[in-house]
Amino acid sequence: MSFSAIKGYGRPIKLLKSYIEEGILEGGYLFSGPEGIGKKLTAKTLSKAANCESNNPDKPCGECPSCVKIEKNQHPDVILIEYAEKDIKIEEIRRLQRQMSLKAYEGRTKVFIIDNAHKMTAEAQNALLKILEEPAKDSLIILVTDKPNLLFKTVLSRCKVLKFSPLRRQQLKRIFRDDYALDENTAHYLAYFSEGRLGCALRLKDADILREKNDVIDDFIFSRSLGLKKLPAQEREDLSRYLNILAAWFRDLYLLKSGLSGSELINCDRKPELSVQMGRLSIADLNRIIDSISEAVSYLERNINTKLLIYNLKARLCSG
Repeated sequence: MSFSAIKGYGRPIKLLKSYIEEGILEGGYLFSGPEGIGKKLTAKTLSKAANCESNNPDKPCGECPSCVKIEKNQHPDVILIEYAEKDIKIEEIRRLQRQMSLKAYEGRTKVFIIDNAHKMTAEAQNALLKILEEPAKDSLIILVTDKPNLLFKTVLSRCKVLKFSPLRRQQLKRIFRDDYALDENTAHYLAYFSEGRLGCALRLKDADILREKNDVIDDFIFSRSLGLKKLPAQEREDLSRYLNILAAWFRDLYLLKSGLSGSELINCDRKPELSVQMGRLSIADLNRIIDSISEAVSYLERNINTKLLIYNLKARLCSG
């Protein structure tokens, strides 16, 4: 993917391209913004641009051996540090420091991407601070985070900060419809369900999300059976998406019940069914259900048995 393919982030992309053109792409950078907005995608694209082998002025080309290796996470000079759950400890930063001191194997610039940088321990941040104060030449450190307030101010002060904001939902909808040739319903759902977060929407783009969400709604909302055929196994990411699909449905009901515009519905492809169910649930019912889903999400973060809570929620809905 080239910079031109990353839509909607004109200012951050323009800045990065100017750093490349001026030959000042080195040291520390901080990409901040909501989760799933496309920060890591941009970091990966920047690492391609810094090492692209083509003569194309609009780097990266996405096709040369260097770009292909980076896309597959196989480039020896582009290191990604990421942990979904555990902290990033000082040992990882010391390893980064040793790798940075070595000459690049085949690229022009050694790039170190630290995803969820806010997960660095205090010791790790102090160690990184020393590296940022005197960065190795021809090296680049990119911190990616949705919680920059958890990073030391001294770390932040030594990074060039680029902020990423959600795209307008109609803008993201047009991107998926015009650039990715998605049908109207899928483009709408991706843009609204992802709340304008490009990275989140791109991850869902090839997952047949429209069919998945309709299966979940049919199973949970419209099946009178207490069994849940579409409830995923105890994988946090799958359960989280399941709960978000349910939350989006009841959020739509709340909008309709409150008399707000139907154009802002996430599930616009099922507006007739939403209108029917709206008459069966009161505002108090919706508040109770939405609170229960929010509770399930918080339990998911604490590794508590979320399946049981979802079954109980389904039972209450069937008995109502």
